[in-house]
Amino acid sequence: MVSQRRRSRELVVQGLYQRQLSGNAAPAVRDDLIASPGYLRADQPYFDELWRGVGVDYDDLLAALAPHLDRKPSQLSPVERAILIVGAWELKRRADIPYKVVINEAVELAKVFGGTDGHRFVNGVLDKLAADARATEIAALQR
Repeated sequence: MVSQRRRSRELVVQGLYQRQLSGNAAPAVRDDLIASPGYLRADQPYFDELWRGVGVDYDDLLAALAPHLDRKPSQLSPVERAILIVGAWELKRRADIPYKVVINEAVELAKVFGGTDGHRFVNGVLDKLAADARATEIAALQR
């Protein structure tokens, strides 16, 4: 059974994907997501926070991911880019969610929505970002 929070992440990934392909404005895409059946099964407050957060921080999140990529962010598949943005936002803005949970959730999204080995790529990139964004948490776990 998929958790309500994962459904929120799925919706945001779908919304980011839709924005990348259609160029539609964020409010219109959000309205489409809210009208979808998946929204009723999502953690709606978390969806709202995540959607707003990735929208506001999108460029900063891409910049934070860029040093950990093997290509330019613009060359990523729209699905990988969307999943990495969600994971990066959670790593940088939601310290209450353990970094291993953030990475695992992103990997699971990549397994569902991404290409054949997309989950490995997502795992590697977010693991490197976590080393920067969550250095204190990682060091505490290693003690």
